[in-house]
Amino acid sequence: MSEAVTQFHAVEEAAKILRAAGFTQISEKKDSDWKVVPGGRYFFTRNQSSIVAFAVGGKWKPGNGFTIFGAHTDSPVLKVKPKSKTTANGYHQVAIETYGGGLWYTWFDRDLSIAGRVIVASEDGDKFESRLVRIRKAIVRIPNLAIHLNREVNTAGFAPNTQNHLLPILASTVQAELMGADKEVIERPSISGPDLGSAPEPLTEHHPLLIRLLAQELKVEPARIREFELCLYDTQPPAITGGLDEFVVSRGLDNLCMSYVSLRALVDSLDTLKDDEQIRMVALFDNEEIGSNTMMGADSALLPQVLKRINGDASSFDSAIAKSILVSADMAHGVHPNYADKHEPGHRPMLHKGLVIKQNANQRYATTSVTTFLLSEVARRHAIPLQKFVVRNDMGCGSTIGPILASQLGVRTIDVGIAQWAMHSIRETCATTDLATSYRLFKAFFADFAELDKDVRVDA
Repeated sequence: MSEAVTQFHAVEEAAKILRAAGFTQISEKKDSDWKVVPGGRYFFTRNQSSIVAFAVGGKWKPGNGFTIFGAHTDSPVLKVKPKSKTTANGYHQVAIETYGGGLWYTWFDRDLSIAGRVIVASEDGDKFESRLVRIRKAIVRIPNLAIHLNREVNTAGFAPNTQNHLLPILASTVQAELMGADKEVIERPSISGPDLGSAPEPLTEHHPLLIRLLAQELKVEPARIREFELCLYDTQPPAITGGLDEFVVSRGLDNLCMSYVSLRALVDSLDTLKDDEQIRMVALFDNEEIGSNTMMGADSALLPQVLKRINGDASSFDSAIAKSILVSADMAHGVHPNYADKHEPGHRPMLHKGLVIKQNANQRYATTSVTTFLLSEVARRHAIPLQKFVVRNDMGCGSTIGPILASQLGVRTIDVGIAQWAMHSIRETCATTDLATSYRLFKAFFADFAELDKDVRVDA
């Protein structure tokens, strides 16, 4: 969590874990990479923001199916706009846009910085590389308005205007002028044509100071920066808190927490892989917070394409899906002691009480009685606690990648998550013990599902 400050960095950290466990990185561009063999361990990335890892059972053959855990790498954040340079009332600010449904008031008065990825040109300008960047010191801030100028805030509530009130301050014009920070960083001529005029120069669309800070972090000349995709993040590190050291607090628990637990369980289940007839997989998607309808999101052809490519034999693919299961792992709403009335009375998940099975009669979650039984039976055999959640009838229900992938693939699916507080805040909370028990359950499910499924009769 300390290093995964963007979805790009989350994928980079996941790749490190996989390489250390003996997984081989393969490419979607190379058909030769997809000749998978029993016992093999592989992973690939898409857009540097989604990652899929899979380990092939020692007894696998085409048509045997997949045990899949799905989660997502993105969280609600403030993203730097394509043209971010703005100055008002003596301050340089960075124009941002909101991504996802964040609790934006929690971003005020925080020590913020900037991270993401940058397209960097080689020294001769002939080749280009996408590199990750993270400025570790706090360089931007969104200050609150004093109570003296906003007397109603504690009674009327705080609902900032996301266009006008979420503009981070980068520097004062006074200091920028004194220190020469406003000096442009363009050192190459613009390309021009007889009919097109001068091509736009991306670096002029952002404050020179921001470009210099990025270049300094990347250890390149500013002119080598050609494009970037950046967001703000909270520099305060994750922590274990509470009088009994029982809570984890961090940015992005939703859903890096489930991403990590799924990935760690896959890696640590490999000691039983030789006896497995199926393929074990973890798929971590980008863009869940905005609907998943992107090339690297769950509502794309990514997973269907990958499963077909791995299975190889087109004639056995449908039977493979029928033997498969997807565990959609996304954080759940733990009951808040100060707002207990927001929960359905009979379904109030508590921190420390185990993984939450999420259900909804209108299929906002893809859980069924069959998939509930399969996961619950593994939990029972290993003495691992579980909880159940449904939303109140008079409140709307969120959703996950579960229903998307269930309908795309026709695969049995269950939606689960670790209970947490303050979902979509800049600082979220979950319980240490729930991380441990969920990890144990996921690891056991990888090992036990295929054999258990043979003893469950539903359809012919």
